[in-house]
Amino acid sequence: MQKYESVLIARQDLGATQVNNIVSDLSDVIKKEGGEIVRVDNWGLKTLAYRIKKNRKGHYVIMNISAPAQAIAEYERIVRLNEDIIRYMTVCVDEFSEGVNVEEKETEEAE
Repeated sequence: MQKYESVLIARQDLGATQVNNIVSDLSDVIKKEGGEIVRVDNWGLKTLAYRIKKNRKGHYVIMNISAPAQAIAEYERIVRLNEDIIRYMTVCVDEFSEGVNVEEKETEEAE
């Protein structure tokens, strides 16, 4: 199976639970098509560089996905239909990035 990194930006007026529900629905689509979600990083509400569909901020979510191509096609179809997602980008990668997520960074700082 191919490895993909997908970034999506959800509308600013959504709550954290609504964003998590969107991510879980998208995860179900991937699993149903024979893929798996390796990691999900929720970066939270960030300021955008420029307005997108009248939004100045957005909830950023990064997903590492291991799935066949038809699963990604269905995933992107569902993302395009969802009005709460204002931007997305999915890229095929050789290896997943080893970026430190927010929770790991906080625990390292606490120690």
